[in-house]
Order: sequence, then structure tokens, then C-alpha cells
Amino acid sequence: MTDATTQIKDTITKNDVVLFMKGTKSMPQCGFSSRVAGVLNYMEIDYADVNVLADENIRQGIKDYSDWPTIPQL
Repeated sequence: MTDATTQIKDTITKNDVVLFMKGTKSMPQCGFSSRVAGVLNYMEIDYADVNVLADENIRQGIKDYSDWPTIPQL
């Protein structure tokens, strides 16, 4: 298991809802991430955000972990 996989599993385990996104929930860096964060914020959902732009290993790691090629991922 890679460090990225371990970090992703830890994050998912410690939080009920996690959004892996480009940017942060207060400063999304792409339209799709902005839309998802906007919906969650509007619904007042408590969620953790993970900025995949800050770490290339996490950016690729979440794609491998979920077997889904795009971001954002909830």
C-alpha cells in the first residue's frame, strides 16, 4: 500500500463526507469542484475537503483508489 493510499484511507475513515477536489471548499479551482462544493455548502453538509492540486500523489492516488478517472470525487 502506498503512502497516498494510506492517507486517502485515513481521511475517508475519519470523516463522514470527503470531497477530493481541485482547490478548497472556500476557493475551488475548477468549475466541477465549485459546483459540488456549492451544493454541499448550500445543503449545510459538514465535509472535509482535500485539495488534489497540492499533492500529485493524492491526485493520482484517489483516481487509482476509486478506479474513477476524474476529479472531483465525493
